[in-house]
Amino acid sequence: MTAIDAPKPSKRTDKERERNLTRVQARVASERARADFAETLNALEDKLNLPKQARRKGRALRAKIDRMADEAPGTLLAVAAGAITVVGVTVWLIVRASSSDD
Repeated sequence: MTAIDAPKPSKRTDKERERNLTRVQARVASERARADFAETLNALEDKLNLPKQARRKGRALRAKIDRMADEAPGTLLAVAAGAITVVGVTVWLIVRASSSDD
C-alpha cells in the first residue's frame, strides 16, 4: 500500500477527534478542580477544628519545654518560678480585694 492508496480521514473523523479531545481535556480539568477543592476543604477543616488546633499547639509547647529543659534547665526553673510567683500574687490580690470589701 502506498501513500496514494492510503485512505484519507474524512472531515467528520477530524471533528469527532477534536470533540473527543475536548471531552478528555474537560474530564482532566474537572478531576484537577475536584482535587483542588478537596485539598481546600481539608485545609479549612484543619484550620477550623479547634480541639485539633489546641492539641497541635499543646504538642508544640511541650516539645519546646522539653527542648528548653535539655538545653537550659536553669532558665526553665526561673521561668517556672516566675510563673508561680505571678499566679500566687494574683490570687493573693484577688483574695485581699474580696475580703476588704466586707
